[in-house]
Amino acid sequence: MADPEVDLSRAVWHKSTRSNNGGACVEVARNLPGVVAVRDSKHREGPVLIFGTDQWQSFLGKMKTGERGL
Repeated sequence: MADPEVDLSRAVWHKSTRSNNGGACVEVARNLPGVVAVRDSKHREGPVLIFGTDQWQSFLGKMKTGERGL
C-alpha cells in the first residue's frame, strides 16, 4: 500500500514500451523524491506500492540478471 506521507498527486506514470495491449501491466512513477511508486495499470485507483530508490534499483538489477529469491 502507499505510504500516506507520499504525495502521489504529482506522480507521472509510465507503462513499459514492452507491454502488450492485453492490459496486464504495471505502471511506474519515478519522478517522486526518494521513492518509486508502482501500480496496476488496470486498477489505477487501487493500491500503490512504494519502494525506496535503492530498493527499486536492486530489484531491477536482480530482474535483469535473473536472480531468484526476490
